[in-house]
Amino acid sequence: MHVKKGDTVQVISGKDKGKVGEILRTFPKLSKVIVKGVNIKTKHVKPQQEGESGRITTYEAPIHSSNVMLYSTKQNVASRVGYTYTEEGKKVRVLKKTGEIIDK
Repeated sequence: MHVKKGDTVQVISGKDKGKVGEILRTFPKLSKVIVKGVNIKTKHVKPQQEGESGRITTYEAPIHSSNVMLYSTKQNVASRVGYTYTEEGKKVRVLKKTGEIIDK
C-alpha cells in the first residue's frame, strides 16, 4: 500500500470526500485503512447486565486505500506518491507535487 499508519491523508471519493485525517490503522491484506474522523458509523449496544441501559457508540469504519491520497500539511495539498533513494541508499516515499519526503 502507498500509505502507512500515522500518515496524513485526504479522502478523494465517497461521502467524506475532501476530509483530511490521520491513519489510525491499516489492513494490508484487505487494502483498507481507518482514518480518524472519516466514515463514522453508529452501533447500538444492548445492555449486558440487569439494570444497565443500552447505548449508542460511534466508530470509524475502514475505507479502501485507493480512496485516500497523501496530504502535505506544510503546503495544504494532496499529492500522489513516488519513490526515491537517499544518499544512504534508503528507499523513501516522496510527494510528487511538492517533492517533500514523507519517510524519516
